[in-house]
This record gives sequence, C-alpha cells and structure tokens, in this order.
Amino acid sequence: MLPSLTILQSRIELVDPQDCTDNSDTLALLEALFDALVRRGADGRFQPALAESWTLSENACRWTFRLRPGLRFHDGSALDAEAMKYSIERMQRPDIGATLGAPAVWGQYLGGARITAPGPLTLTIETVEPTADLLDILVSGYALPPHLADRPDFMQHPVGSGTFQFESAEPGREVRMTANPHWWGGARPQKELIWHCVPLSEARAEALATGRAQVATRLSPDDVALLGDGITQHDYFDPTAIIYLLNAASGPFSDPRVRRAITLAVDRQALIDEVLNCAGTPLGGFVSSAHIGAAPEPTDIKPDPKTARALLAEAGYGEGLELGIDCPTRLPDEAQALTSALARQLATVGISVTVRTIEDRVAYAEQIRDKKIQDMCVFDSSPMSTFRVLYEKIDSRVRGSWWEGYRNDAVEALLDRSRRTVDPAAREDIHRQSYMALRQDPPWLPLYHHRFTAAIAGDHPDWRMRADGVLDVTTLP
Repeated sequence: MLPSLTILQSRIELVDPQDCTDNSDTLALLEALFDALVRRGADGRFQPALAESWTLSENACRWTFRLRPGLRFHDGSALDAEAMKYSIERMQRPDIGATLGAPAVWGQYLGGARITAPGPLTLTIETVEPTADLLDILVSGYALPPHLADRPDFMQHPVGSGTFQFESAEPGREVRMTANPHWWGGARPQKELIWHCVPLSEARAEALATGRAQVATRLSPDDVALLGDGITQHDYFDPTAIIYLLNAASGPFSDPRVRRAITLAVDRQALIDEVLNCAGTPLGGFVSSAHIGAAPEPTDIKPDPKTARALLAEAGYGEGLELGIDCPTRLPDEAQALTSALARQLATVGISVTVRTIEDRVAYAEQIRDKKIQDMCVFDSSPMSTFRVLYEKIDSRVRGSWWEGYRNDAVEALLDRSRRTVDPAAREDIHRQSYMALRQDPPWLPLYHHRFTAAIAGDHPDWRMRADGVLDVTTLP
C-alpha cells in the first residue's frame, strides 16, 4: 500500500469524540484519531486497546482496568489513569453524548458511577446498578487530554492517542492525518491518510477505478462494475436496522395482534428489490445478525397475508384499518419511496395509510423522542449493541425510551438478568432469548438493512470491513 492513502467516504465530519454517534463514516475518522479502553475487533467483539486487561466483580458493578504502560497523547502528554478518569467522568456530563434530541445518553449508564485512579495504570469504575455490558458504552469513551478537550476550538485541531494524528481539515470536505509513530499498536505502513467527502457512490467508484483514491466505502452494488481489475472488493451489510416505530400507547397498535399482523403483512424482499434495487437483506428481528447476542435470522422470511388478515379481524378490524404514518424526507434516505411501497403492500390486507411528511431531520427525531407520532413512523435503530437497543429503545422503565405504550415484562426480566450476568457467553444467550421473544411480540416493524461494497486498491484477499461497517484503519494493508 502507498505511504499516502486517499480514502473516500460519503460524509466527512469531526464531532466531539464522545458524541453519541453511530454513523460509520464519522466513527472511522474518530477511531483513527482517538483510542478508548477497548475497541471492536473484526467480528464486533471487544479487544484490549488502551486497557491491556480488565476484570468485573461478581456483582457486575465494579470494573477494574489495567492500562498499558507508557501511553502518550499526540502532543506528548501522559495518558495515564488520571487522564482516563477525566475522560470517563466527562461522559457523565449532561451536555455530552447527545444525539438527535436525546441528551446525555451516556448518563443513563454512567450517572452516579464512582470513577477512581488508585494508581497511574489502574482505573476503576463502580456503577450504581449492575452493568455487565458496560464495554458497549466504554468503546465510545475515547481518551481525551484533560488540558485541551474542553477548549472551544478543540475539534479544530483535535489531539488524541490514536493510530494517526490530525494535520489539517477543510470542514465537511477533507481531513488529513499523519501516522503516529508512538502508537501503542505499532507504527502503520501508511504515513498519511487523506479523507475526502464524495457524496455520490458512483463518483467514489470512478475515483478508485482511475487511481485518484485507494479506498472507498459504502459503494452501491450498482457501481461495483465501474471498479475494474486490480481492486479488492468486500460486500458487507450495514448493521443499522431500517424499521417503523409503532405507537403502542394508543390506537390500533396498542393491541399486540395488530403489531403482529403488520409484521406478517409485509414482503420485505419485495421492498428491498423495489426501493434498494436489491441492495439489502431482510430483517425479521429487532437487531441485525451482526449484533452480538442476536438469534440467527430465519433463512426465509415470507409474508403471511392470510394470518395477518385473521389477526386484524380478531382485533376488530376485519372491515379495514386506517393508519397515519409520519415520514421524513431522509433518515433513512429512501424514507419516502419506502413508505409509498409499504402503503401499497398494506393495502392488500385491508390497511390504508395517510402519510405526513416532515422535512426537518432533527425536529423529526425530537418529535419521536417526545412521543408525538401518529400510528407509525419510519426510522432506523443503529447502536451496535444488543444491550443498548434493549435498554435504550425497548425497556419501558427507561426515561426517553422510544416505545411509549409498549411493555414486555418477560423481556425486561431477561434484561435485568443480563445486566447481572458476568459470563459473556451466558449473557449473549439471554439476549438471544430476548430476541426471540420480541419476534413474537414486536415493538416495531423491522424491515431490512442495507448492503454496501467497500473497495481497496490492490490484491488483498484477506481484507474485510469490520462487522459494524466502520472502516478500521489499523487493518489497512
């Protein structure tokens, strides 16, 4: 690989490293510049990063991390337990971890936690409640230099401890990074990374084919033919689930039979073929198959309109059902086309829809958070954590949960068990039980997740995108 590497993405942005983002393009940039205690490996499971080891107490409340010796930030300042203590305490703040109308996401997990640094290489985190899945949060707990991180201009020249260090940026257009020769994981063969924002998939593919770039992500399968020879391709699925939220607080979806009926009425593959030009995979559960703890997807998800009509009739809608749908102009990008296609499918089982379109993306998300939706609305569910999706999105006891009116006592009991279960394998099994229960009593209408292609110049048959769809620069050959 060339010492200078040009990477093309659909989005280029530098945000607060401890922002609650699940955007794969943004995370790729952040993870190149910053390290956390742990990082995701190729399979999505956690690996040591700044912490070389850790332990969890039997009550699942006290975490003890052992840091690598000799860690430094890019400016040469010490990255020790005190710096990590500052960084995790920063996550507890009410102004940190906000996303689309949901402030202080990290505070749900770290609020009230006691963080100590009993030695220069030892960090302890003691949570108020058992939280055996805390690594799902700490993977976003990037180490930040205490003397710089809260300056207003910090992200104009960010300083982390990652594989690469910041050189320059044109906001929204380009970011340049140079290799960090002192990175704990060893020096990389690339001396410089140049990240360019190229919104169109076709343009990214053409630039790679003509040698103007060496890496491109989120390519549409339609554009892969442009790549030609001498380029390694890897097809991958974005773990973000495209779903419709169902208002279970009032109206027809307060009846679980209606919620079940609509999931059976939909032909997911037909939606993918029509709306995504076949570039997706059907989703029958509440998270993607890439999520740790997800049960295997059925090999064949077929619609069952007969059973759907029978369930609607049982619920008192044998003569038809009218639904109101909220739809943004994007989030996802295909929201309007998808809603139109879905309406045509629902009509075959006697469901008619009225669509209300909302243009402001943030206002739309805040509307959802405030529970001001009609009967259903299109959205995505994105955290790469089965635990976070369960806790943040489904648990009726959590303030700010999306699913007002929905309650599943069995799933909430399983979630409580998982939070106390220290053994990872046993905890994953509990999550799988939740997965299967939610398939039978769905809180939402799951549809699909997108299929993309990542490409890299040269012959690199072993290279893969990470399971969460984030470009990991430490794996670049």
